[in-house]
Amino acid sequence: MAPPAGISEQLRGFGPLGLAAILIIVLSGTITLGPIAVPVGGLLVLGWTRLSETPWPAIGYRAPKSWAVAILGGIGLGISLKLLLKALVMPLLGAPPINPAYHYLAGNGALLPAAIWAMLVAGFGEETVFRGFLFERFGRLFGSSRGAKVAILLATSILFGLAHFRDQGVAGVEQALITGLVFGGVFALTGSLWLPMVAHAAFDLTALGIIYNGLEESVAHLIFR
Repeated sequence: MAPPAGISEQLRGFGPLGLAAILIIVLSGTITLGPIAVPVGGLLVLGWTRLSETPWPAIGYRAPKSWAVAILGGIGLGISLKLLLKALVMPLLGAPPINPAYHYLAGNGALLPAAIWAMLVAGFGEETVFRGFLFERFGRLFGSSRGAKVAILLATSILFGLAHFRDQGVAGVEQALITGLVFGGVFALTGSLWLPMVAHAAFDLTALGIIYNGLEESVAHLIFR
């Protein structure tokens, strides 16, 4: 069913309705209903795309050139990036070896299924919002030149970092900023969200595995003892 006349143009624009849509989507994030994480922001992006009649490829929902590369490359990128950050980069930045925001998951088998679901949801929701949606919105404003793409990558990565401050503090912002630059860079180069989505989920699942198995300090001290 087609959206009401005029709504599509307003949602695509930057008037009151368009700006309100951006704010609502970015601020919605993921909510938890009992133990179940719901990617409200990501789902709202899908609704916005449909109602605004924006082509799906414009928000990165296009098939990759190779599904094998997107899936296997995403898994490899996510795992290696998490280990690199945990063992080398974050210690250099002075981050504590244990993430207090998620330490309650260590050995917590009862919450493990819900935590795994939340990691998968983050891969979909956060990439859809911070890469697919915001790249499209900023691209409409600033264009598609190389300079504009660099500025969009930096802006979305900073926003992604700041979104992690409330629950993870400065260290969470630093880590999210770096991952935002990596995942956003991949998206800028490929125009497809699938590899960043897989990489994001693999990154978070690797983090969960390290926490659940009580390996945070061991990995964090792997290089710097």
